[in-house]
Amino acid sequence: MRRLPVLLAALVAFPALVEGRGLVSLQTGDDQRGWEAVGRLELGSRGFCTGTLIADDLVLTAAHCLFDKATGARHDIGDIEFRLGLRNGRAEAYRGVKAAAVHPDYIYAGVDNLDRVAYDLALLQLDQPVRLPQVHPFATGAQPRTGDTVGVVSYAQDRAEVPALEPDCGVLDKGPDILVLSCDVDFGSSGAPVFHVGPDGRAVVVSVISAKAEVEGRKVALGTALDSGLTLLKAELGLDAPG
Repeated sequence: MRRLPVLLAALVAFPALVEGRGLVSLQTGDDQRGWEAVGRLELGSRGFCTGTLIADDLVLTAAHCLFDKATGARHDIGDIEFRLGLRNGRAEAYRGVKAAAVHPDYIYAGVDNLDRVAYDLALLQLDQPVRLPQVHPFATGAQPRTGDTVGVVSYAQDRAEVPALEPDCGVLDKGPDILVLSCDVDFGSSGAPVFHVGPDGRAVVVSVISAKAEVEGRKVALGTALDSGLTLLKAELGLDAPG
């Protein structure tokens, strides 16, 4: 199995990044339609990540979002709030968190420890389900292939109040647990959903953003594959794995 350093080294010879249409700011309700299940995960006063509703009470994000980067300690779940579909100061719903599961092989060792990308998954159970007619949790799916087009919806430090969609970045390379993507991400994008659109036109979540990296001056995003990791997280929360 090829680990992350090998995947990144292979990109040195990659001829060009996939050129897409860039970021589209979801400024209005019409812009955001269909993406309302993506929200901003507030980590008390210590920043934010991006998360995605994959069931009416489950939010998928990155494991490192649940750790204090100064102390390495787990955040108190009482300090975490999910702001669903947040846009310009208003959200579709505000929810607290009653339980959180981190991939059992994930060990927090600082924000720049790229060796942990393969396990950078967390699942949050909300204190109340979200049942709104305009909000549809996303299904999850298998990894895309190298060369496939994917999309990302995320918040970030320069777009904290309005999410942005990048509809057509590319999968540059992949391993069993890691995707290397040409998507435009920044601090705050951690945990953002990576979507793949199937032949039926339906977008499903296939990965979450773990980190950004650079290969010989070219920016890439690193995504954590779901596969068995999501099954482990659901089991840790005492939930049935299918779904």
